[in-house]
Parts: sequence; structure tokens; C-alpha cells
Amino acid sequence: MSVKDKYSRLITLAEESGVADLSVIENDGILYVSGKTSALKKDNIWKLYNEIDPDFRAGDLVLDLEVIEGQEEIYEIRKGDNLSKIAKKYPGMTWQKIYEANKDKIKDPNLIYPGQKILIPL
Repeated sequence: MSVKDKYSRLITLAEESGVADLSVIENDGILYVSGKTSALKKDNIWKLYNEIDPDFRAGDLVLDLEVIEGQEEIYEIRKGDNLSKIAKKYPGMTWQKIYEANKDKIKDPNLIYPGQKILIPL
């Protein structure tokens, strides 16, 4: 199995996540993956890498993802959500930041509804 095959799920996740300037190069048994993305997407890619190589011992992947600030993501509120619960899904996020970014859609931070779409500033 080639290194590219071993990390095919990681490559697919990076592609589907819209990693900008994505580069995937296999050279001498090492896979080099680089690009630019949000902190959340970078964390998700690293989590998948941890699933594939839990001890990070294989030494066959160089993952170089630069975080681009100032991006935002659209989140659809689900039953049982509140701003604090949503914020916990995003590293460094608080319910206050989400509320501030969505004052035009959310009049009261305690009243959000399933199906409502809000912006998560990344």
C-alpha cells in the first residue's frame, strides 16, 4: 500500500473541506500535505490523522496546514443547541463572539431555533 493510499481519507477530507492551495506530494515514502484553511478544519484533519496513526510514529506524513484568519462558517442550528454548546465545537470560540457576529439574526442569545442559520466567525 502506498502512503497516498494509507492517507486517502485524510486527502479526501482536505479536498472536501476546501483547503486552499492544497498540495499533496508523495516522495521517498513520505507524503507531504500542505495548504491553507480555518482552525476548525485544521483540527478536524489532525483528528483524522490521529485516527490513522494514533501514536504519530510512522513518520510517513508531513502535514503543514496554515490557518487563515477572518473566515466564517455557516452553521444550521439543531434541536437542543444553544450558543454555548455551539461555541464548544469551535476552538477559541465563545457564545458572545457568535452572538456579536449574528446580532442581525439573533435578537436574544437565549432564543435560537432549529433550522436557523448563523455565521461562526473563524
